[in-house]
Amino acid sequence: MDLSPATLAVTAGRPPAAPGAPVNAPVTLSSTFHAEGELSYARAGNPTWTAFEEALGALEGGRAVAFASGIAAIVAALETVGPSAVVLAPSLAYSGTVGLLRQLDASGRLRVRWYDPSDLTGLLRGVPGTDLVWLESVTNPLLDVADVPAVGAAARAAGALVAVDATLVTPLVQRPLDLGADLVVHSATKYIAGHSDLLLGATVTRDEELAQRLSAARHDRGAIPGPFETWLALRGLRTLAVRLDRSSANAVELAHRLAGHPAVERVRHPGLAGHLGHDVALRDWHGTVSLVGVEVAGGAVVAERVASSTRLWVHATSLGGVESTLERRRRWAAEPTGVPEALIRLSVGIEDVEDLWADLDTALRRAAG
Repeated sequence: MDLSPATLAVTAGRPPAAPGAPVNAPVTLSSTFHAEGELSYARAGNPTWTAFEEALGALEGGRAVAFASGIAAIVAALETVGPSAVVLAPSLAYSGTVGLLRQLDASGRLRVRWYDPSDLTGLLRGVPGTDLVWLESVTNPLLDVADVPAVGAAARAAGALVAVDATLVTPLVQRPLDLGADLVVHSATKYIAGHSDLLLGATVTRDEELAQRLSAARHDRGAIPGPFETWLALRGLRTLAVRLDRSSANAVELAHRLAGHPAVERVRHPGLAGHLGHDVALRDWHGTVSLVGVEVAGGAVVAERVASSTRLWVHATSLGGVESTLERRRRWAAEPTGVPEALIRLSVGIEDVEDLWADLDTALRRAAG
């Protein structure tokens, strides 16, 4: 039976059905296992990891490997290429990835070439001579949409791998492996777990040799997830479809309203017809994202005033939880300088959209006044 992604999110990774058996995979809290079994020590594996990996792998259509955090998964993905390999990476993307690549470039471990994620022509021109192309399905926080099929085709012709950070879209919106990517990375801390209560990362690939290397990197570097965190992430995954339906619908509605707000200069969301990546998102995605970028009139001071004066929206970093959060991204020193000073990143949650709008509209009007 072919199951929809929403159904797979609920059903995959469960224990075999048997009279008296548990419906949910249990948390296995043990560092040591009896000899002569499949597992001997918890750094090599854990049944709770296996359940989570089976579920995420089923959703992405590949083999998943869980990690202690999203950045640990990113590190492992970058270690799949050899010393001094050339990595083509977006200059305006998640600050953790950009900062890590700068460190690896400065140390000589990798050679990084940067591209503008809003310029597909320039990106494709940079692919020849590259060992790994790094994409974000949609960039954080500027929401530029990657053309994964076009980049995948160019990378195959050049003999390069393609890795896609799909944290913001989740496998319910896009499956990059179906579109030509070799490797998918997730910060499962965000939408997959969905409740702002754990750190977890994951990689997914269809290449068994690549999966083995990723698993070895987790084992050898000690980037292993805790079983309880993994169990929580699996529990969160069960409700991903309903959470994403609500939060993305809220995001689209708010993006349209904000586009006409007198205190707002620019709204970034792929669901808006004027967005540069709108057509690619319509072609390649099943749904849309729950993140909205808002550039506030009046600059950084006004943007900070908005972020700190909401009552329902939580002024905090990170994203992807059931609660709506917002922050001015350039308040962080590590944020790339190409991110506008007045940009507020909205992570839209599952609250009633009218309540979210009333709170945000009030904060915008007060800050502007």
